[in-house]
Amino acid sequence: MPDLLDELTAAIEQFRETPMDWATSPAFYLQCGLIAVAIILAYVAASAAKRAIPVFHTKPSPGRWEKINWALYRVRALLFPLLAVFCLGVGVNIAETNVDQAWLIRGARVLAVAALLFTIISNFIQNRFIQTMTKWIGIPLATLHIFGLLEPITEYLDQIALVIGDIRLSLYALLRTLIFGAVLFWLGRASNTAGKQVIRSQESLDAGTKEVLAKLFEITLFVVVFLLLLQIMGINLTALAVFSGALGVGLGFGLQQIASNFVSGIIILLDRSVTIGDFIELEDGRCGTLRELNMRFGVIETFDGKDVVVPNEAFITSSYTNWTHKDPRQRYSLNLQVAYATDLDLLFDNIRQICNDHPTVLSGEDLPVEFRPDAEIAGFGDSGINILVEFWMEGIDDGKNRVGADLMHSIWRSIQEHGMEIPYPQREVRILEDRRAVQD
Repeated sequence: MPDLLDELTAAIEQFRETPMDWATSPAFYLQCGLIAVAIILAYVAASAAKRAIPVFHTKPSPGRWEKINWALYRVRALLFPLLAVFCLGVGVNIAETNVDQAWLIRGARVLAVAALLFTIISNFIQNRFIQTMTKWIGIPLATLHIFGLLEPITEYLDQIALVIGDIRLSLYALLRTLIFGAVLFWLGRASNTAGKQVIRSQESLDAGTKEVLAKLFEITLFVVVFLLLLQIMGINLTALAVFSGALGVGLGFGLQQIASNFVSGIIILLDRSVTIGDFIELEDGRCGTLRELNMRFGVIETFDGKDVVVPNEAFITSSYTNWTHKDPRQRYSLNLQVAYATDLDLLFDNIRQICNDHPTVLSGEDLPVEFRPDAEIAGFGDSGINILVEFWMEGIDDGKNRVGADLMHSIWRSIQEHGMEIPYPQREVRILEDRRAVQD
């Protein structure tokens, strides 16, 4: 069977020499007619199949075989291009038998194969990146390979090159690097996301170990992707090692702070002094939950919706308060003042009951005494008795856990209901008479 590229070259040469003879030749008209007949037959046969087969013209209804029925229903879009490829193949055989050439029909079949692959990608692949790469790169390359045109085209692109000394940069090498580089980085990101999810879903590992393994997996993966990309670009890794040594010295001075944060991140992940979900208070008073811990910085999310970006070095060189790392239980206290005439026994019983009834406060007879809610006299003031209320809870009394405000509100209602008073500032004033005026 004559090669499509040879036939196409011969046809082009014939058109350049005698265009009218070529355009009016029986071979040309026969191939055009066979293409038209093949397309019409494929369209008619596809339409008939869609009408005759129930699964092709009725949308699947919810049920046990819904997914399989939807897959079969989407196959209906492949009928026309698939039949067109088949009919054009028959047309190639007819043309070769009668006029000894079929280059025009072969070209039409190339387009039909491309349309078939395009339809498959559009209907059965959901990822947008894979769809884009396959439609505009994979389909043309596969089509050219099927019909033996890929190798001649790559050889032609490789001849278009820019040579500077010992460096040769061809158009083929540039396109190959761009295509495979995009694929490698997409695979790296997808693998990184999937790998982290698998690591973090392991219930047998604690949070710190999960983060260490996830970061080491991320670093290893991107180093592998970088080395593969260098191989695709044709860069000699031996020569790169010498260059990287000199580059490393320069980067050591220029990127010292970044390197320090990077090393600090590794130390934090290894010693597990900080983990995701810890409530951290910095030296300057800013506080929040550690939501993200990267190799360069950590992100603290405050209760008012702000993200505080903290360099990893700050967790190593400065002090901070980690409220929940070792024990999520926290003790809080409330202060109030009541009048001297208050029935303190009744007040204390009411306060303890209010704390016990709150769903977030830790309470119960099974807890040690020091963890149970308590109310006591803190001191005697000028205007009334100072009362101290102490309670324990899991988490932080802020954000969604507004426990202190709830308890103060409930205590205020209890004081009002039992006729107790919260005193105003009081002063006792005595007027002393002048003794001399009294003697006179």
